[in-house]
Amino acid sequence: MLTIQQLQDIEQLQKECEIHDHVQLKLNWEMLRDRKTDPLDFFHYENGELIAFLGLYAFGSTVEVCGMVKPSERRKGHFGRLFHLAMEKVNSNGYKKILLNAPGVSDAAKFFLNKQGAEYAFSEHQMEWRETPLEETNDVLLRLATEKDYEMSVRLSVTAFGLDEDDAREMESHHFADNTDILMIDVNEETVGKLRVSREEGQAWIYGFSILPEYQGRGIGKKALRQVVKEQSSAGFTVHLEVETKNDHALRLYESVGFKAIHVQDYYRYECS
Repeated sequence: MLTIQQLQDIEQLQKECEIHDHVQLKLNWEMLRDRKTDPLDFFHYENGELIAFLGLYAFGSTVEVCGMVKPSERRKGHFGRLFHLAMEKVNSNGYKKILLNAPGVSDAAKFFLNKQGAEYAFSEHQMEWRETPLEETNDVLLRLATEKDYEMSVRLSVTAFGLDEDDAREMESHHFADNTDILMIDVNEETVGKLRVSREEGQAWIYGFSILPEYQGRGIGKKALRQVVKEQSSAGFTVHLEVETKNDHALRLYESVGFKAIHVQDYYRYECS
């Protein structure tokens, strides 16, 4: 579990890097605040100041890697040392797939990734909802998930995201923080989809939005999206989500509701030797 001081230090360094580089880092704060006993975070301090940070974020057998270095302390090997320690942890934990994450416009990150021999895999748009009139929806119900929804949640993760069943079951067993809601999407008293909403510092992020294949193309996803956006916006949150850049169908859906792309995150595959 990370200490309050460590979390504050990470946040301060993130702000400094984002302002200097004009980027948005993806540090998965929802997971950072809910760390358990397994150490997945790596720090380099000098004179009590956090100089470099790297975090591992496990999603079943896949692990994502993201980190940062104080702008004035780059090219001194700090991040390379943390990366080496992190890869030792990745090996010991037996993750099958490693994805290194970096802002699409970060030249420093690309320099490091190329040096490691990482190969570009895909990119994601980080999108923000811009106020748009939203129609009322009455025939789609969003409700909080219960333990009875476990098997359906696993099925949705397998069919919508292509996860293998073991990974899906591990991810669905994860306990999220109190600022996160798991919502099931019901139509005519039948569950056909799900999504997750995480709220942090005035922002609401939508994750894991999925509809069973046999119910896609009926406008259900659009209605559910309009409903959750309206609820979070009315509660005073700005609303955000992520979508893979080559997923044209999802991209058009989100744009039709009022989302605009504001940042790009690049993902690179890495083979740990």
